[in-house]
Amino acid sequence: MSSLNTVCRRLLSVRGSMTCSRLMSSEQSASYTEFKALNVTQPAPHVINVELNRPNKMNAMNNTMWGEIGEVFRRIDQDPEARVVILSAAGKMFTSGIDLSDLTKLAGVVFGEQDIARKSLALHSKVAWYQDQFTEMERCKKPVICAIHSACVGGGVDLVTATDIRLATQDAWFCVKEVDMGLAADVGTLQRLPKVIGNQSLVNELCLTARKMRSEEAERCGLVSRLYEDKEAMMTSALDLAKQIASKSPVAVQGTKVHLVYSREHSVQEGLRNMVTWNMAMLQSEDVMKSAMASMDKSSEAPEFENF
Repeated sequence: MSSLNTVCRRLLSVRGSMTCSRLMSSEQSASYTEFKALNVTQPAPHVINVELNRPNKMNAMNNTMWGEIGEVFRRIDQDPEARVVILSAAGKMFTSGIDLSDLTKLAGVVFGEQDIARKSLALHSKVAWYQDQFTEMERCKKPVICAIHSACVGGGVDLVTATDIRLATQDAWFCVKEVDMGLAADVGTLQRLPKVIGNQSLVNELCLTARKMRSEEAERCGLVSRLYEDKEAMMTSALDLAKQIASKSPVAVQGTKVHLVYSREHSVQEGLRNMVTWNMAMLQSEDVMKSAMASMDKSSEAPEFENF
């Protein structure tokens, strides 16, 4: 065992000298200061907190917020310093859903005087754009921990079902509101919620009635994994969880997320084929040796990993 440790250390030393200068020259801290509807901060090393920040509007999601959500997750995906994301919200509630003023603008297209084909194409482009902004959270290789307090309505359910881990306060509640607005939810709830909950009957009930789902039921059915007495306790726990994930190999963490998302949409055999293609390269990472050494030597400090 000691000889294996010696070999691993020598290999790591060689690899480290080869990669250190490359990493130092390629890593640049991303800027997250220019957002208007989001407040983006770094509460801990390698952890980014994306906060919905329209508290005076109950965090209603207007075009600005929608676009910024897509942009910030595209940027985080490419930020080598970022390893984990917390998605939270300022103010009294998580979100009241889509901003009704933007919904009114869409109605203006519907009732305009344009030819029906041209109106349809315009609506198709707009709805597809809305969908893409939330899908960026799935495309982002960094795990997203969603911290939900009070109301999560309409588009908010579309939003949270695209995240990886969901936490909630005891006063949280969820509502797929779209059927009461005269439309079918079109930004991801009908596609993702059945896979998140795994209970088609319950999903059908929620989406067809627009009833409230309280936090206890959300925990029972698997929409959220943990409940907290208040927002402060939830955010403390979310940060602790994010730090724990950020301390692990980013090669392992990001690979795990990529394949969890892929396997949800593909057969077992397709997922296995994709996995073997990925790991034929990633198993050669120095992170594997670092982790193995730490596991063998219980007295050693936890390994530190380069960014990925």
